[in-house]
Amino acid sequence: MKITEQIKQPIAFEMDLFEQKFQLSMSSQVALLNRITHYIVNRKGKQMRPMFVFLVAKMLNNGNVSERTYRGASVIELIHTATLVHDDVVDDSNRRRGFFSINALWKNKIAVLIGDYLLSKGLLLSIDNNDFDLLKIISVAVKEMSEGELLQIEKARELDITEAVYYDIIRQKTATLIAACCSLGAASVKPGSSQVESMRRFGELIGMAFQIKDDLFDYGEDKIGKPIGIDIKEQKMTLPLIHVLNKVSKKERAWLINSVKNKNKDKKRVKEIISFVKTEGGLDYAIDKMVSFQTEALAILDEFPSSAYKDSLILMVNYVIERKK
Repeated sequence: MKITEQIKQPIAFEMDLFEQKFQLSMSSQVALLNRITHYIVNRKGKQMRPMFVFLVAKMLNNGNVSERTYRGASVIELIHTATLVHDDVVDDSNRRRGFFSINALWKNKIAVLIGDYLLSKGLLLSIDNNDFDLLKIISVAVKEMSEGELLQIEKARELDITEAVYYDIIRQKTATLIAACCSLGAASVKPGSSQVESMRRFGELIGMAFQIKDDLFDYGEDKIGKPIGIDIKEQKMTLPLIHVLNKVSKKERAWLINSVKNKNKDKKRVKEIISFVKTEGGLDYAIDKMVSFQTEALAILDEFPSSAYKDSLILMVNYVIERKK
């Protein structure tokens, strides 16, 4: 059995019902909209985000969820999907999960409008049901994701990212959404409790580990969908590279910065950068940091009694850093 199927087992019923509710939450009177949202729903990914919502809710609430849990999962998936559609427009990307992106099939204008539509559906789902605490959680996440993207763009121009700034970027860009999933799950069944913050921190730690794992893929750890060296070609500052930049001599640092800035399209030079970062311990350092975030996340789960839902969350934490893509 695939590890994702194992993780999903204790919430299989909820995930099936969620899919039905999620499709309904996207429905519209406009035929074109329905055609596009149907295309989106049928090409869904692993659905890790709603899985976090349901697993956390069931772990905290003796295996029970509420209608608010389903709405929380729908809101996070609507808003996450909206950001992906907008990202593909911004990045001029024609593929998403191996399929054509919305902008590739229906052009940019329609893709932007679809993203706006999904965002507004998510907000209205919360407002119409007076889930203002859930709305606040997701709104903070959207704000932070935008700030993280802009901070990365600003810093990439100069390649002057310190490790502290890197953590700020990945916390906002990646970790904040997983943190929102976990706090939504908690808030849906235990509104106002200290467990909402505890689960937010748990999700944030997993998100940090998840992004560092993505950084490592750039150095050819495994054969995955993302080509080796793509972050270097796009001048993205990843943890292995930042660590090495901050420890080598001035001459080596100048060579590295010049290579990433001006030779990032040269395949031979990209290979040299990858080899240099590996030799200087960049990968080992990033792996240590990733494992440290994983350990801290698992320590939070230690506070809760044993259950199938806790076991699945432990599996999820380990899957994040052991995945092959």
